[in-house]
Amino acid sequence: QVQLVESGGGLVQAGGSLRLSCAASGRTFSTRTMAWFRQAPGKEREFVVVISWSESNTYYADSVKGRFTISRDYAKNTVYLQMNSLKPEDTAVYYCAARSGGYYYTPSDYPYWGQGTQVTVSS
Repeated sequence: QVQLVESGGGLVQAGGSLRLSCAASGRTFSTRTMAWFRQAPGKEREFVVVISWSESNTYYADSVKGRFTISRDYAKNTVYLQMNSLKPEDTAVYYCAARSGGYYYTPSDYPYWGQGTQVTVSS
């Protein structure tokens, strides 16, 4: 069984920064690919970024490219999302997701999910 626990959300002013964390436990093989999604009120869950096991491949949504950076700590089995230059439109619940491999951008492709952490950006 895999468990994902997000943390680091909060309220920040536009232009500010936050760092989200996603700690994974369970079968490491099942978390080789990690991703972040977000869901704003009344909207569908959308892809933000995905990272491969080797960190050699990362793919970002155009809306966050150049502002967000994903990284992972293998010793802690944790993935981080550094979010800079935040905008009000970044306001959403951010979810960490995991799968055994590959690069996928659709929520239905990920079997493991965290509970989500709220990010609110005020203007």
